[in-house]
Amino acid sequence: MLLDIKNIDVLYDDFQVIWDVSINVNKGEMVALLGPNGSGKSTILNTVSNLVHHKNGSIHFNNTLISDVPTHKRTELGISHVLERRRVFPHLTVMQNLSLGAWHPKAKEQLSNSLSKIYKIFPKLEVRSNQLARTMSGGEQQMLAIARGMMGLPKLLMVDEPFLGLSPMVMKDLIKIFKNIVSEGISILFVEQNVRLALSMADRGYVLESGRLVIDGKSNDLIDNKKVTKVFLGN
Repeated sequence: MLLDIKNIDVLYDDFQVIWDVSINVNKGEMVALLGPNGSGKSTILNTVSNLVHHKNGSIHFNNTLISDVPTHKRTELGISHVLERRRVFPHLTVMQNLSLGAWHPKAKEQLSNSLSKIYKIFPKLEVRSNQLARTMSGGEQQMLAIARGMMGLPKLLMVDEPFLGLSPMVMKDLIKIFKNIVSEGISILFVEQNVRLALSMADRGYVLESGRLVIDGKSNDLIDNKKVTKVFLGN
């Protein structure tokens, strides 16, 4: 097991948003985190990155307790987080954005090798290496954001709403990229609202509702599950 979240509670000041949630991700696995708007999906990712602190429970990564480990140290341990809505550095080039992803010592040592791997997975980025990020399409910026996360040598890549606002053709390309990343031995935990899309890609899924975990299991078991349908569509 690579990521093991056990019984965490998360509060924003005095307002609790996550109740007793347990989630795990195995090595080389793709896991979908599903749920309606406001269900706590992004908060889970932010808690793993330590952008938000959890009150109770524990988080282990690669058999190490990281509940009190600061954000930058978690990145060095192998956790990369691609935030929602891409958030590339708009006035920097593609190459500059990628270089910033390799900020810690181990990643800097592997910069050249990492770039070679990135350009094999994202060939469009090599062609556009000197282009300003703000001049790229939404799909290209999403690819850049994911590639920048890969430059940190992650064991776990967390991606928040990777398909938001993308065309079907770009989504199809991105699905292939996700599968290529997992084939490299990197685990992926991603947030998505399109249930069928997410479960068609992932090995397993977790469904949140109002900050609570309501069901989890293998993708094939969840895709037509009535309880999952009820969470998204109601009675």
